[in-house]
Amino acid sequence: MKINTLIGAGLIFALAGTAMAQQPSETLIQGGLIVTSTGRMQGDLRIRNGVIAEIGPNLTAAAGARVIDAKGMLVLPGGIDPHVHLTPIRTATSMKGSDDYTSASLAALAGGKTTISNFINQEPNESVETTLTNAAAVVKKQAIADVVLHYVVSNPKKFTAADLETLYKRQFTLKIFLMRPGFDENAVAFTKLIGQAGQAGLLTMLHCEDASILANTHERLFSEGRGQLKGQNFADAGPVAAEEVATTRAMGISETTGAPVYIVHMSSERAMRAAEAARARGVPAYTEVRFIYLHLTKERFNQPDGPTYTGAPPLRDKSDQDYLWKAIANGSGDVVDTDHVGYTRDEKMDPENTITKSRNAANYLQDQLPLLYSEGVRKGRITLERMVALSSTNPAKLFGMYPKKGTIAVGSDADVVIWDPNLTKKIRDEDILSNGHFSIFNGWELTGWPITTIRRGEVVYQNGKIKAKAGSGEMASRHHWERP
Repeated sequence: MKINTLIGAGLIFALAGTAMAQQPSETLIQGGLIVTSTGRMQGDLRIRNGVIAEIGPNLTAAAGARVIDAKGMLVLPGGIDPHVHLTPIRTATSMKGSDDYTSASLAALAGGKTTISNFINQEPNESVETTLTNAAAVVKKQAIADVVLHYVVSNPKKFTAADLETLYKRQFTLKIFLMRPGFDENAVAFTKLIGQAGQAGLLTMLHCEDASILANTHERLFSEGRGQLKGQNFADAGPVAAEEVATTRAMGISETTGAPVYIVHMSSERAMRAAEAARARGVPAYTEVRFIYLHLTKERFNQPDGPTYTGAPPLRDKSDQDYLWKAIANGSGDVVDTDHVGYTRDEKMDPENTITKSRNAANYLQDQLPLLYSEGVRKGRITLERMVALSSTNPAKLFGMYPKKGTIAVGSDADVVIWDPNLTKKIRDEDILSNGHFSIFNGWELTGWPITTIRRGEVVYQNGKIKAKAGSGEMASRHHWERP
């Protein structure tokens, strides 16, 4: 039997009886530290036909199997990012960043994520069924990572109970923006919709900033000549009070309707405390922390490249950062993800941008998990098991993919990432695979990086290179959400 051996990034691949371009029906990962949200074990992992077939010590490779020596490495479930904004079909009016499913997949897979997401907007002259069908067709054509999709409702009066059933049947999630003036204009209809969504088995994602507070604050700042993205203007344009009030309102809607809600990108101690208080009363509310709040504070806006750090809500104080680390460690923070948008540096630094017309978020998919490991696990802020829960298991449960995804267990999809916990290197703009091609963390030195990513049994990233093609990703199969 001929064995081809490839050595790279600390791993040895032995590919028996097959060409590199082919994917063997079996892969055996030997000797790694296998980690889930509930524990860890030193052992071997057998992957067969895209799923995890066996876990245990001293497993024997079948004839023709690919064997991966993972001694000294971590073997983690593939990351799941439920908050990503892509523009798979670009037009003059709809472009939001430069990433489609293909380019976003490149960055995600290199960063240890095997499932990404996108938000699909309600179209005024198109049925929900047509919108969802068209969106799924683009995923099928472009994606390399697997994908979940969310449907953004802008007009609840044109959204019916039948539409909710369609979303559930087609395995989409609902999203609503409290920060938009349309929410207050249709507050009763939106509240009813959230309640109906809960009855239909849907989890509703909510962007919690109060529209009236934001509008009043923006008007005042412009009148003071502070509309440009300079100094603390952007930080002041999104006050903590707006987030706290809207989060409290969301808790009340969830409590009175019984509907589960998922609060996206929580940035402040006050908003997190509002959610924690509601959960203590039994309210089915779940929280997401955008990772930049764990690593950056609002002083970044004072730098010459301050506009590159814009996002809604804005960066907060060090005290907020400290509280969010505690929240994700103790379980009141459920998910850490990106809110990725593939903007270029020029787009972020456009002098025409203002506090109300900023290009929020940036290219985060590739950096987020290495930062969480290096700054969180290695510095003792969170455990390795907690990192898995925050980045994989909890989003899999909340968005209806568990246990098919989000864990390492017999019968689960073989979405597996092998990490070198001792690899130290810097984040560099030139390494970013997103079409934005820059990172706000450029120059940061991190220890602990994903070196091989396996999606449904296929090696899709290894040694700095993508090994799979557009169209190999799938819409992730989903069922009823569950508590993390």
